Amino acid sequence: MTRILVTGASGLLGLNLALSASERHTVTGVDRCKLSGVPFDLICANLLDRGTVDRVLDTARPDWLIHCAALANLEACEADPDLARRLNADLPGGLAAACARRGVKMVHISTDSVFDGTKEEPYTEADAPSPVGMYPVTKLEGEQNVLAADPKAAVARVNFFGWSLGGKRSISEFFFNNLSAGKRCNGFTDVWFCPIFVGDLADTLLRMLEKGLSGLYHATGSDALTKYEFGVRLARRFGFDETLIDPISVGQSELTARRSPILRLSVHKLSTALGMEIPGVSTGLDRFYTQFQQGYPQKIRSYAQGESTQVNK
Repeated sequence: MTRILVTGASGLLGLNLALSASERHTVTGVDRCKLSGVPFDLICANLLDRGTVDRVLDTARPDWLIHCAALANLEACEADPDLARRLNADLPGGLAAACARRGVKMVHISTDSVFDGTKEEPYTEADAPSPVGMYPVTKLEGEQNVLAADPKAAVARVNFFGWSLGGKRSISEFFFNNLSAGKRCNGFTDVWFCPIFVGDLADTLLRMLEKGLSGLYHATGSDALTKYEFGVRLARRFGFDETLIDPISVGQSELTARRSPILRLSVHKLSTALGMEIPGVSTGLDRFYTQFQQGYPQKIRSYAQGESTQVNK
């Protein structure tokens, strides 16, 4: 079986990806001692420590590397730009160089927010990025460092939702937690995005590796909606009271880091390369709901060994 190394294995994408891939492949996850009892091999390490990247790669001997680890909290990136740059820009470049030396195929996870969100039409991979804030700035640098170090690597710009280790990592959990408790919550009417269910994204990333894709791809969902609309659709799928969601502008919120308002991304390039349709929100919410019915949130949280942080996401 193919050997896959997943960094950020305790994060929302990393954990769901590792669990899914372990059903068909030999998976090793790297995390900072946050997991226990998972059905895949674990290496407890801080990839920023000197010599750790080479040690982990030589220990796991992967055929594929999927790099999910990042400092993904926007406010945290603004508060500590040095750490953001080390994690989001320098580390991906170092991993790509190490993979190139070993002939390891790499997929690096980036973000849709490398764009400023001022374009009405969907962004394509040919559009020039224009990041706003430390998180997207450092993630864009990470993209550039990866492709410069290893042109055979692939970069996937993403925006995803799903069940996480701590139960509070994604927009879907934000709405679920509030609405299931009968609490009011805000939904932004002026922030557009193309979310993909984390399970669909995991399947897509594995197909990218199977196809041997390289270069830059948009790996978001296939349709766009506002965050308020996303909350309403989740409420309807679960049978919650959608009137508990207050439609507001992002400018009315207490968030400090700037957000890109319109992040409609075209997935035509990826869909064509894979020969498949990229799933949309309806399919994803159905899978999210089915996992809830099957007790998946409880299962995934049972793997928590310690309190979650903002680093591996």
